[in-house]
Amino acid sequence: MKNSTTKITDKNPLLCDPETGICEVPSDKNEGIAAQSSTTQKIKPIQITYFTDPICSSCWGIEPQLKRLKLEYGQYFEIDYKMGGLLPSWKVYDSGGISKPADVAHHWDEVSLHYKMPIDGDVWLEDPLDSSYPPSIAFMAAKKQGKDKALRFLRKIREMVFLQKKNITKWAHLKEAATMVGLEVGQFKADYEGNAKSDFQQDLSLAKALGVRGFPTLLITNGEQQIKVYGVKPYTNFEQAILKFVPQAQKTTIKDDLMHWLHKFETLTTQEIAVLLGKSFDEVTQTMTELVKQKKATKLVTKNGVLWIAAEGK
Repeated sequence: MKNSTTKITDKNPLLCDPETGICEVPSDKNEGIAAQSSTTQKIKPIQITYFTDPICSSCWGIEPQLKRLKLEYGQYFEIDYKMGGLLPSWKVYDSGGISKPADVAHHWDEVSLHYKMPIDGDVWLEDPLDSSYPPSIAFMAAKKQGKDKALRFLRKIREMVFLQKKNITKWAHLKEAATMVGLEVGQFKADYEGNAKSDFQQDLSLAKALGVRGFPTLLITNGEQQIKVYGVKPYTNFEQAILKFVPQAQKTTIKDDLMHWLHKFETLTTQEIAVLLGKSFDEVTQTMTELVKQKKATKLVTKNGVLWIAAEGK
């Protein structure tokens, strides 16, 4: 299976293409293709190296597909999250129709509707980010306290920037997210100001060596062959990659119990529930609205969608 895209040059990294589902950084004429990273331990038959970024709108767009893939085929693969460095600073990028933070606002609103994932672009008008490096380094710091907590941390800071319009380059918001997911904040701060920076630089070097310029990029390998899934793709593209390497793979049936998954993940968007349970967007909205009335859930309403939140103790 091949997933090819047209090479785009002179693009601002925040101008993600809804049609290809890619957030792309400018090309480096000296970039080369290197061998697959050997840092991922080979425990399961398939290894996935996922290059992403905390403020990548297209990466937010594939959250529903990734959740489903992990639930149905997670027994066959390990996934290693790498930070790609989407926006070093505004001094570096001034192209592709975006020359200042305010230009991103309307674009984020557009891709939100395209992916059916809630994104409020007004953060770029109210409290714009000047780089994606601080939250990327923060993820590396969180990772030192365990992969599960790091992924929960990544989820929280994405909810903050995409839905709550919080500038996640600021320490106060990073600290808040760390506290919410149970990180030891003192250690988190020490790592954030220390070794996490060099860890992040290693991710950037690996991305450059592998010729990764756009996000999301998933490099899926069985140790001998590799498939690249580039950009936001339908769920079948991810599933077919797994089945190519493990043709006999038996997918786990996802329990048709909305409240079970809401409690497991704590928060879910309408599109995430729809993709997980194979239901229509309208059907999910109707069901969740009723659960809110029953006080089994609450909701965070944004101008471009809803985040459903499990009610404590329900």
